[in-house]
Amino acid sequence: MSIRPKHIDLKRDKALTIEWEDGHTSVYEISFLRKSSPSAEEKKLREEMKTNPLTILPAGAGDDHVEAENIELVGNYALRIFFSDGHHTGIYSWPYLRSLDPTIKQEGNQEE
Repeated sequence: MSIRPKHIDLKRDKALTIEWEDGHTSVYEISFLRKSSPSAEEKKLREEMKTNPLTILPAGAGDDHVEAENIELVGNYALRIFFSDGHHTGIYSWPYLRSLDPTIKQEGNQEE
């Protein structure tokens, strides 16, 4: 059974807040979401950084001052976030967003 959002609130310069159907509320800082982008190029960069600490980062990578310019629903299963640095290729599925929630990770109840 997949848990879906009941309410989504974007504060472009601060955070994305999602109230889930099960009553849990997740708050994600915009810079954290940018760094956690599920896009292919960002996944590749994170993997490369794990194996090579001297990886050359693209311009703007690691910038904590990024904002979310807009969000859009992708079907009924995900969000696309348009960031101020031009990045917008990551599709944040509901399960992926739940897995990023720091309070769920701390409780040890991370969903698959």
